[in-house]
Amino acid sequence: MEQYYCDFGNWLRTQFPYKVQKISVNAGFTCPNRDGRIGRGGCIYCNNQTFNPSYCDNGKSVTQQLEDGKRFFSSKYPEMKYLAYFQAYTNTYGTNDHIKKLYEEALAVEDVVGLVIGTRPDCINDDLLDYFEELNQRTFLIVEYGVETCNDKTLQLINRGHDFACACNAIEKTANRGIRVGAHIILGLPGEDAEESLRQAPIISSLPLTTLKIHQLQIIRGTTLAKMYAESPFHLYTVEEYIELIAKYIRLLRPNLILERFVSQSPPDLLIAPKWGLKNYEFTHRLHNYMKNNSESSRR
Repeated sequence: MEQYYCDFGNWLRTQFPYKVQKISVNAGFTCPNRDGRIGRGGCIYCNNQTFNPSYCDNGKSVTQQLEDGKRFFSSKYPEMKYLAYFQAYTNTYGTNDHIKKLYEEALAVEDVVGLVIGTRPDCINDDLLDYFEELNQRTFLIVEYGVETCNDKTLQLINRGHDFACACNAIEKTANRGIRVGAHIILGLPGEDAEESLRQAPIISSLPLTTLKIHQLQIIRGTTLAKMYAESPFHLYTVEEYIELIAKYIRLLRPNLILERFVSQSPPDLLIAPKWGLKNYEFTHRLHNYMKNNSESSRR
């Protein structure tokens, strides 16, 4: 299949001589916009149940969660190795000693060959960056920042508690240590139309990122966003509209930026809208077909 962008799965295969799978870990963290340090309630769209798999339970230790995850995947691929993905909430929010202890516990689990650490750009410090720099010398490491949008007005609306300059600073400081940096953005946030998203693409592309995750906005039960949507519904992309937007967005990114995913799948019982009924691979297949057809049309 012709490739129209650098795919994360293909890139990962160049980093390891064996098959590697991420295992999500919930290490019991919270966020500063939840616990009152800078705000309450968290991001207006966030319900962590939407991305914690069944084996990911913060009532269990990091080791137990990883062992459960290994059992979940190993029946299909017995020779698999794993990346511990500290995913839920802000995984650099706490005392540095406690944080480091959790990471070292994960790396001590057999067949865990690296870490992916999801966090906020306002929850990083020089001591942790020193540690990450050292860690990066002895294992595979990606530090993944929730950026969400370049628009400060939107960041305030969604209750992020930081501005875009904060995200730029964290990404640059991390990349300057030689560490792989990932970012996460959401397309379709309230007040942001396709034109605004496309305006932001070159800005995101200019940052020293290794990887990028792009997700569609989803309305999840139990969130502030769900209340807003019920009171005053706003436009959510159809799958056709979103595919067209993603195709345009990709063309505005530098070719060596590694794209990890374009959609998020939430449990059906939690998802209010949009209900596309597509698996990630089905969406990617439709996107590839769209880009192929448009590429052929432009050559005619």
